[in-house]
Amino acid sequence: MKRLLRTVVWTLVSLLGALAYAVVASRRSEPLNAAWMVVAALCTYAIGIRFYSKWIAAKVLMLDDRRATPAEVHDDGRDFVRTNKYVLFGHHFASISGPGPLVGPVLAAQFGYLPGTLWILIGVLLGGAVQDFVILFGSVRRNGKSLVEMVRDEVNGFAGTIAMLAVLGILIIIVASLGLVVTNALAESPWGVVTTVMTIPFAMIMGVYVRFLRVGKVLEMTVIGALFLMVALLGGFWVNQHATLALSFTWSKTTLALCLVGYGLSASVLPVWLLLAPRDYLVTFLKIGVVLLLALGILLVLPPIQMPWLTDPARFAGGMRPVVAGGLFPFCFITIACGSVSGFHALVASGTTPKMITRERYVRSIGYGAMCLESFVGIMAMIAACVLDPGLYFAVNAPAGLVGSTPDAVAAAVSAWNFPVTANQITDLTSAIGEKSVLARTGGAPTLAIGMAKIFGEIIGGTTAMKLWYHFAIMFEALFILTTLDVATRIGRFLLQELGGRFWKPFADTKSYPANIAASVLFAGAWGYFLYAGVKDPLGGVNSLWPLFGIANQLLACVALCLATTIVIKMGKARHVWVTLLPLAWLSGVTFLAAWQKIFHSSPRIGFAAMARKLSADIAAGRVPAAKRVATEALIFNNYLDAVAAGVFLGLVIAILVVSIREWVLILSGRKAPVLQETEPVWLPQPVVSAEMTRPWWRLGTAVVVIGTLAKELSGEAAAARTNLPADQALTEALAHRYEGHNGPSRCC
Repeated sequence: MKRLLRTVVWTLVSLLGALAYAVVASRRSEPLNAAWMVVAALCTYAIGIRFYSKWIAAKVLMLDDRRATPAEVHDDGRDFVRTNKYVLFGHHFASISGPGPLVGPVLAAQFGYLPGTLWILIGVLLGGAVQDFVILFGSVRRNGKSLVEMVRDEVNGFAGTIAMLAVLGILIIIVASLGLVVTNALAESPWGVVTTVMTIPFAMIMGVYVRFLRVGKVLEMTVIGALFLMVALLGGFWVNQHATLALSFTWSKTTLALCLVGYGLSASVLPVWLLLAPRDYLVTFLKIGVVLLLALGILLVLPPIQMPWLTDPARFAGGMRPVVAGGLFPFCFITIACGSVSGFHALVASGTTPKMITRERYVRSIGYGAMCLESFVGIMAMIAACVLDPGLYFAVNAPAGLVGSTPDAVAAAVSAWNFPVTANQITDLTSAIGEKSVLARTGGAPTLAIGMAKIFGEIIGGTTAMKLWYHFAIMFEALFILTTLDVATRIGRFLLQELGGRFWKPFADTKSYPANIAASVLFAGAWGYFLYAGVKDPLGGVNSLWPLFGIANQLLACVALCLATTIVIKMGKARHVWVTLLPLAWLSGVTFLAAWQKIFHSSPRIGFAAMARKLSADIAAGRVPAAKRVATEALIFNNYLDAVAAGVFLGLVIAILVVSIREWVLILSGRKAPVLQETEPVWLPQPVVSAEMTRPWWRLGTAVVVIGTLAKELSGEAAAARTNLPADQALTEALAHRYEGHNGPSRCC
């Protein structure tokens, strides 16, 4: 009877999902209700987790609960910690869910709602979640080794070096791209600037409070942090109303970019307990709360999708969409990046998570399931962007170099693309959200904030609350990005010190302040240069930096999937190798074509070299005023530098594929033994295997315990208790080990 009931339920889920896909894909003459996109997403995740991931677990990876995980074998309360599966799911999701899935889908909305939505759903089902699942499994079977270590062991040392270079490259581009997003969001916005700046001393007060005044009192710190966020939001509102102070905090993009570089440099060398840890903890719960609130808002409001299912490039000037130039293939997929497949997740999946998991069967729900939840975040962002009037969407996102810088000019340019919008609509929106301008806000963050404010405003406050909701969303996005910037700069410093230590040993000493500062200056200078170049780009910077970010991210996914394919072949499962080979082939093609076009395309809006040549021709023809000659020459250099960066990424894709394919051919032809570098298994007795928590997470008592335990893990309180040190030392030691240890990245893009 139960089997029949399950069959009926899953048949209904499949039919409902098919109906939702049919409606999403076929609705043309009338607006699509966003609820259909939510239903299609939820049915996709349910079927993928229930059937596809279960088949992979049973037939390909053969998960075995009798085999002890690293947390069971080495449980030391420091690097290896046995952690409840529900708590670890929340911890892992908090680590992989960065700003990328919020920003990428918003930018990709320029292609129409359908291509991006399908890629977010199908890509995660067959690619992103599979990658995270297999890499987490591989790390668990190899004593918690990192991605680079596993590539070095399973493929070869050269491939491991490629992986390390890829990590360093992606970190530089990630920080520069996200820095550009927050710079464009806060430029000329005193409310946003003040709110964001106020969170820095507030986070330090929280750090001092929990470090010295009330040691380990996480609940108190949480309440204080929530109050601080409210004060920061209202403080920004007050400054925005004060004529003199508002002018003082109306910062240009250049000023903000320089401040971000200085901030990133400082934050990377400050003690982690003082700034990074308290804000990271607060942002994690803010992130989860905002995503759930946005999902609830969409389900309650059921807003209609106003963006067309597919935008015709012929509508636009030069036959090219304005936000990210280039064709639907490959740039839609490159633009979405983290919302569907993220190479950076492989670093997290081979970082702390494999050292905390207690049973192999949980690899499936944590590795595959958490990525599906991240994909749902991407769907929420896509909906928030597409519920806006298309004319307003393009008015906000189109760069000034294409449409002008006044409401009248922008309205005329966007309306000429057959997306009618008036100057009054633009000024009304500007007034409604309490900003001085919404024009040329490239980067996606303001658009997402406007969409969120519109949805939240229909539930609470109406149009009068739009200002508060908008700046709450901007604060959320800015804090999110600044935390990622902190962590990525710190990780980049460690990588540079590790590489530099091979040539000069003292440089690798992470306890040395001169070495730390030198490495931080080098890394912050690298991403700071790309950020500054993006700020000075007349096309908004997003058109050059975000595709580079997507290429770098998908390159790292190619590295991870090459490793995953090697593991599957060595396990003797060559007949199932399509599970990892199919997404690898797709991503390799997308990344190769995108990098090739960014280097060699003849259109200056797509090809870096073409833009450099155009600018050089403008100088030679006397079309550049003398006052702008130096700046134009800098743009020429920056475009050639971007072309070199894309070429490096392209070369790395080719190198990792050639090395991996050679390894596969040798193994499959019998010329090389398929030796897996797994650790020797330790088998658990059956009573231990069965002694896991079985109460469903949705039971009230279980949910309270899980949330409380998760809060302690994320804040560092649980890790501090495991150190057995005095209270005034424990938290400092635990947080330093989390952010400065060798467990891999603790936060994703």
